[in-house]
Amino acid sequence: MRRLALTLVPALLAAGPALAHLDPGEHGSFAAGFSHPVFGADHIMAMVAVGLWAASLGGRAFWALPAGFVGAMAGGFVMSLGGVPLPLVEPMILASVLLLGLLIALAARLPLPAAVTIVAAMGLFHGHAHGAEIGSAGALAYVAGFVVATGVLHALGAAAGWALGRSGGALLSRGAGLAVAIGGSALVMGG
Repeated sequence: MRRLALTLVPALLAAGPALAHLDPGEHGSFAAGFSHPVFGADHIMAMVAVGLWAASLGGRAFWALPAGFVGAMAGGFVMSLGGVPLPLVEPMILASVLLLGLLIALAARLPLPAAVTIVAAMGLFHGHAHGAEIGSAGALAYVAGFVVATGVLHALGAAAGWALGRSGGALLSRGAGLAVAIGGSALVMGG
């Protein structure tokens, strides 16, 4: 035990700060933007859930929900860069995970304009958070990175939702929504 302590203490003292996102100077602005959503469990769960819900609603919602989220996310990013404050950004991001999970778990079939409005409101907060953490990245490459990453996460959620719907009907899709809501609850309790 003492040998382990003698090894670990110097290593811990020499360790630098942990960075949750890539350094734009070292990895480039696009990579820094791309990494923002994929290195945060809250972003991953919300963005995959948008795709899951879009797939469960089907029809025009399959494209409209992800497009509404990404469009509003870009707007939130611009707001953040412009210094326009948005209250409760992090709590709203956590709330987006919970709400989306519950909407999927409850098989909520809202009218398309209402569903798009909900995901767009969520996207606004996610985009504002991305803008707040831009650091030294170039804005255009950074926004392109997180838009592409978000699109990939939406597509993964939509593909999973489509596959779950085909293989087990609504029950498996609802279970995935419940898993998202539970994951969101864990994030709330842990944060």
